[in-house]
Amino acid sequence: MNLISIFSKYPTQESCLEHLETVRWGDNPTCPHCRSDKVGRWNCHACKSSFNVLSGTIMQKTKVPLQKWFLAIGLMANAKKRLSSCQLARDLDVRQQTVGYMQTRIRVAMVNRERHLLQGIIEADETYLGGKPRNGNRREDDKPAKKGRGTAKHLIVGAVERGGRVTARTAAKVRGKPLLKFIKDNVEPAGSLLMTDEWKGYGGVKNFMQHAVINHSTAYAEGSVHTNTIEGFWSLLKRAWYGSHHHYGVPYTLLYVAEACWKYNERKNVDPFGGFIRGCFA
Repeated sequence: MNLISIFSKYPTQESCLEHLETVRWGDNPTCPHCRSDKVGRWNCHACKSSFNVLSGTIMQKTKVPLQKWFLAIGLMANAKKRLSSCQLARDLDVRQQTVGYMQTRIRVAMVNRERHLLQGIIEADETYLGGKPRNGNRREDDKPAKKGRGTAKHLIVGAVERGGRVTARTAAKVRGKPLLKFIKDNVEPAGSLLMTDEWKGYGGVKNFMQHAVINHSTAYAEGSVHTNTIEGFWSLLKRAWYGSHHHYGVPYTLLYVAEACWKYNERKNVDPFGGFIRGCFA
């Protein structure tokens, strides 16, 4: 749903509330605290608590008009290479600090809490997220930039189904045990084939599932054996860093990665806005 559609379909606070009530409860409202259906508007006769449709959601106790929340969600969902808080603040005519808070709430909702095990042909890889190194003012101070494993950048590990979903998260170290745990937690080994590069950390994969390796020192692909799909996802993740955000605080890196995963997984959805609202309220 584009911005014109959102603005025309939900022009007032009341229309936004009605839509959220329909998505969350339909014709059978329940108390978000005790799940009782013995409620008035909006008081629970069972636990005697007050509530509304926003209770327990990312918009709880918000002072920002709901239409601006809807527009923020629509803008973020449609921005392939992400949207900075400064740009969104200008678009919504809201303070940048307020928009940063809203974006954090929205990204928290994008974190995949359902355990979808990847199946089929899976590609796994790791990448390092961070700015380009800055050299000194004098030429003799220039040093070769350290790249890849061993750098101080944020480490991200990920896996993707060919033609399907992706999952990724931050990691502390790129060693065998953490990598194997990530794969076991996110990949269905029965009937699946995992493709990785030649990094020795993936050596134990062959003990519990099929494993194909592409040696990047000699080729980027050998027939159908490659990791180009996950490399493409890393490219989208890094474009957001270079083009919009420029810096991620360590505690928030996972949320930016979650946003990238959510957008990739919703790429075939004709209504990502509606999908996000249903995921938050249904």
